Amino acid sequence: MTQAKKLNDKQHAILQAMAGITEACSSKEIAAATGLEPKQVSCQLTALKKKGLIESPARCKYSITTTGKESVA
Repeated sequence: MTQAKKLNDKQHAILQAMAGITEACSSKEIAAATGLEPKQVSCQLTALKKKGLIESPARCKYSITTTGKESVA
């Protein structure tokens, strides 16, 4: 099973939004880009980070990893 198949719809939407952003962004920025509630985004970011699809280079900022980009390509 590929990583993309393990993603739910919210996680997929978050990764797609993050793939279009070149610098680290906050969960509020991601929520605005995806139309999801900030609390929903926060929960999904934690799950995506555990899967290694995103990273947190600074406190409360997130960026997509190479693996994350490959999963939405």
